[in-house]
Amino acid sequence: MKRNRLLHNQTDSDPMGTVANLFDVAMVFAVALMVALVSRFNMTEMFSKEDFTMVKNPGKENMEIITKEGQKIKKYTPSEEQESSGKRGKKVGVAYQLESGEIIYVPE
Repeated sequence: MKRNRLLHNQTDSDPMGTVANLFDVAMVFAVALMVALVSRFNMTEMFSKEDFTMVKNPGKENMEIITKEGQKIKKYTPSEEQESSGKRGKKVGVAYQLESGEIIYVPE
């Protein structure tokens, strides 16, 4: 009995303990990567409580308008909407926002 106790000391580590530690490290890495990507692509607005509107690729064929109202996030792609509804539109002017916050519309 004494010899068996000496061979299996209580301070021996569990081999599966290393796997658990690797899982913890991987989870920390994954969360850090997600935070870095969100901050890199300026997507922090998605997690705020404020409503907002964002335009991706303005004036191009693949333009998208993303709006957040409360908990709902809506994505509007003009080309998809126009094809499905049969309606067509055209550019009628340009809006500029001054440093003071005032918005000026210039018709074409």
